Amino acid sequence: MTELRTTVATALRVLQQLRADPRTVVMLIAIPSVVLTMLYYMFSAVPVPPGQATAFDRVATAVLGIMPFTAMFLVTSIAVLRERSSGTLERVLSTPISKGALMAGYAVAFALFAAVQAAVACALAFGAFDLTIAGSVGAVIGVCVLIGMLGIALGLLCSAFAQTEFQAMQFMPALVFPQLFLCGLFVPRAQLPDWMQYLSDVMPLTFAVQALEQIRDHTAPTALLWRDIAILAGFTVAALALGAATLRRRTA
Repeated sequence: MTELRTTVATALRVLQQLRADPRTVVMLIAIPSVVLTMLYYMFSAVPVPPGQATAFDRVATAVLGIMPFTAMFLVTSIAVLRERSSGTLERVLSTPISKGALMAGYAVAFALFAAVQAAVACALAFGAFDLTIAGSVGAVIGVCVLIGMLGIALGLLCSAFAQTEFQAMQFMPALVFPQLFLCGLFVPRAQLPDWMQYLSDVMPLTFAVQALEQIRDHTAPTALLWRDIAILAGFTVAALALGAATLRRRTA
């Protein structure tokens, strides 16, 4: 019960801090919708042979998951670095709170934002832009939230190694960009060179995109979808555990 109370207290504290920064809140929720709008009008000019899916229908489902992953990774890592540089994190860790409960509190708070972000983006994609999939919209939102939690977990892990916000930003091209290039969004994974396929096989965003493609193409959950969800959950738990283990109670 003590762990649960401290987790909830940490989540509420982080949510209050985010509430005091409305520009960050608006950016978290609005930017995915702006990106989707740009994609929709960009692909609307591409001619499509009769009976084939539009380019927007092919890529938008994957993009719905990539956006919370990227946004949550960046915002989480920077938010924790700000708390560390201001001394807030060190004061919190000087109390009996466990590092695991602290990490869980951060994860819960940002996961709520990931859920809102995914819901707004999906409402725009499936409503105004008439995105068509075989599976359910609820399944897409659920997987997008899980992908956002993966971004949160990786952001928390990276923040334990960064000393400044600039260093946290450097993890973006190091960890996020390679996954974007190799996840199958730009080039089908089967067409990649063998060594790139091997790298893709150990990158969590690969399984995120694959899970969303399963929902896009199949009316009922498939065994591959459940496997990908389990792998994403495993990556998330492992990253949170490593982040808690490497989090320092005192700032160097």
